[in-house]
Amino acid sequence: MVEVRDAVGLVPDGATVLIGGSGAGHALPQRFIDELAAVFTAEGRPRDLTTVRVVGIGDFADRGFSQLGLPGLMRRTIGSNIGNEPRLGALVEANEIESYSFPQGVLSQLTREIAAGRPGLVTQVGLGTYVDPRHTGGKQNARTTEDLVEVVTLRDREWLLFHAFPIDVAVIRGTTADEDGNLTMEGEAVQGEMLSMAMAARNSGGIVIAQVRQLARRGSLPMRSVKVPGALIDYVYVDPDQWQTYITRDSPYYAGSVRKPVTPEAPLPLDVRKIIARRSLLEFPRGAICNLGFGISQLIGRVAWEEGITDQLVLTVEQGIFGGVPVPGNEGGAGFNYQAMIDQPNMFDFYDGGGLDIASLSFAEVDAQGNVNVHAFEGRVRGPGGFPNISARTPRINFVGTLTAQGLELDIDDGVRIVTEGSLRKFVPEVREISFNGQLARERGQQVRYVTDRAVFALEEDGLVLTEVAPGIDVERDVLGQMGFRPRVADDLRTMDARLYAKGPMGIAADFAAAG
Repeated sequence: MVEVRDAVGLVPDGATVLIGGSGAGHALPQRFIDELAAVFTAEGRPRDLTTVRVVGIGDFADRGFSQLGLPGLMRRTIGSNIGNEPRLGALVEANEIESYSFPQGVLSQLTREIAAGRPGLVTQVGLGTYVDPRHTGGKQNARTTEDLVEVVTLRDREWLLFHAFPIDVAVIRGTTADEDGNLTMEGEAVQGEMLSMAMAARNSGGIVIAQVRQLARRGSLPMRSVKVPGALIDYVYVDPDQWQTYITRDSPYYAGSVRKPVTPEAPLPLDVRKIIARRSLLEFPRGAICNLGFGISQLIGRVAWEEGITDQLVLTVEQGIFGGVPVPGNEGGAGFNYQAMIDQPNMFDFYDGGGLDIASLSFAEVDAQGNVNVHAFEGRVRGPGGFPNISARTPRINFVGTLTAQGLELDIDDGVRIVTEGSLRKFVPEVREISFNGQLARERGQQVRYVTDRAVFALEEDGLVLTEVAPGIDVERDVLGQMGFRPRVADDLRTMDARLYAKGPMGIAADFAAAG
């Protein structure tokens, strides 16, 4: 048992430091980050670190990895999303440090490959996208030059090999540790990959540091509750003020120790985001195993709740929540009333193998070939999170978003009326970078739709096809005239379902019952 300042003192200059946790403080050793930033500011050490995290960690302001955006502290950073770490992102954009953006599932699974001493992760996730070395190889600025991913051929098929690298320090988190260091996670909102992180560091000859909320007597923890054996942990420090997330101190619902009562809640306001979420939900078959992305897609869980069909869908979250109701907003990654909480690498195994029935994901840009960009736009570095894994093998995908942005104002009343058109067109001749490859999706036989505020498009052999338009919308002026390319218009162009604009439930429960 050590003090957190002593734990930070164990990190040498030039070390590769892998820090666990997710998003807005989920299972995050925040106290270590606080102290690392403070020690470096005061003493100028440790320096020139390579920092690694599987999920972007921050509150879109000053917490999490944003605190580590200090010149000299690191020379390289590797992650799946830097968008919620603005101070660190500023260093990357200024070309002051090297930065790689890899898919969330790749990094999660790579911890196991490092632990096993294998050369890296072989996967088809990312082929034909920005992370393919024939594109950018995940490099986020000009300073970043070393190739960490390569194309290999196995059994006459192309794959990507993401290189393994040794871990000098792994910093993990749990809820309780006993006097032997055995670690449990009974109070956490996610489990992440704490076990494979610890194994990766130990088998690299590195050290493992754990943050916990409390200590327990030797032998008092239920054996089946131990997530990381004490033999794999070198140092433990206690943070009695450890919060479950940045927003929630302690929720038994997030931890899964009790179920949340089903109580009436005010419905979401009938705005453009709800209209899009509703239209996406209409594609979900009864009993489907689903993933809901961030942004508008997060609202689908709430809309399903309003429709009374949550128990007829299996909603999943890539961080490991299986079933139940995902939590929207900045606490995305957590959930309640779920069937199980599994480790993140295992969830991505399921996704990568095509286990999902359908997914709803956001888009920033779409082009004529159906390519989607979610990770690099408006001149900013961000990252795709788990998007490349989720979209690679899922047979049915809905990409959701507004047709235009920046200043868009709509009137929703039995249809859509454009009050003020957005100044930014999101359907462009060619996306800046590819997060989802439309041509490969066609080759794989995926069914892809693009659901917007005023129109729905389908991906077909000749590219995007306009298949539905909202009531009140002029196709030429409000749809085709606001796009950077001209898609084919379906011969049987339909009007979007009138139920989308109803103030009460749409009646999807009745649809499910009728379908049997």
